[in-house]
Amino acid sequence: MKEVYPTFEIEGLSTCNSINEVFTIDRFSEFLDQNPGTTKVHRHSFYHVTYFVKGYGENLIDFKTYDVAPEKIFFMRPGQVHSWRLDENAEGYVINFSTTFFDQLKINSSLIDQFPFFNLFESDQMVNISKENQRKLKVCFEDIIEEMTDIQSWSQIMIASLILQICALAGKDTISKTIFIDTNYNSLILKQFIEILETNFHQYKLPKDYATSLNITPNQLNFICKQQINLSAGEIIRNRIILEAKRLLVNFDLSITNIAEALNYSDPSYFVKFFKKYTSFTPEAFRKQYYNKY
Repeated sequence: MKEVYPTFEIEGLSTCNSINEVFTIDRFSEFLDQNPGTTKVHRHSFYHVTYFVKGYGENLIDFKTYDVAPEKIFFMRPGQVHSWRLDENAEGYVINFSTTFFDQLKINSSLIDQFPFFNLFESDQMVNISKENQRKLKVCFEDIIEEMTDIQSWSQIMIASLILQICALAGKDTISKTIFIDTNYNSLILKQFIEILETNFHQYKLPKDYATSLNITPNQLNFICKQQINLSAGEIIRNRIILEAKRLLVNFDLSITNIAEALNYSDPSYFVKFFKKYTSFTPEAFRKQYYNKY
């Protein structure tokens, strides 16, 4: 099933500063000039961080619209559907890094998911940077650009530490409490559940299917999910299916039948009922809202 909008890979970007197809940094205007397609609806397979120092507009991330303004920073996870509407004065910084960037440095990449704006269950991916942290944040971005001018053996470690500083500074300015900080048994089971769900939600729709893979009972899985993030296992599964359905629906050339089949619903009418039950929109009504935005 062909997607109408593109999925960008980090190695396919035109960039001023890159490392081994796992990391790039650019000033925002330069990035847009070299990658004009990134203003239109697209996915990317990497983490994407954008900090604005000038300009206004809108950023649409997975069907939520955020206002763009100076001193706002945006964090996007791999796979999200996204587009920009910006004025000609927009300026700032863009960082892209692969899902393996930290792993190859022997830093566990799950550390990134600890930050609330990268967390799968966090809806607010924009942070207003306080006056106290604005200068510190700009210094981090400028230090990365400077580090890129003379790559040495320790440069990637330096850059990784600066990315973590950027995330930590933004974390100080967010009020979210949705964060995985425990390393107990239940938190690990939840993380494993989410990893399995991410690759199997097209096929498996019931908690019992995932509980079997985790060698626990459905009741145990449900208890863990409720304890950790106050959602049932069934809600988590449904939310992931609905999110993917929305992402597919803005591929406007795909029929509802195509989308139902992609999500493993043999009966399109059942998919329509399922989608309407949990969104209050039919798939077609949802799609019409986004004709002008995507």
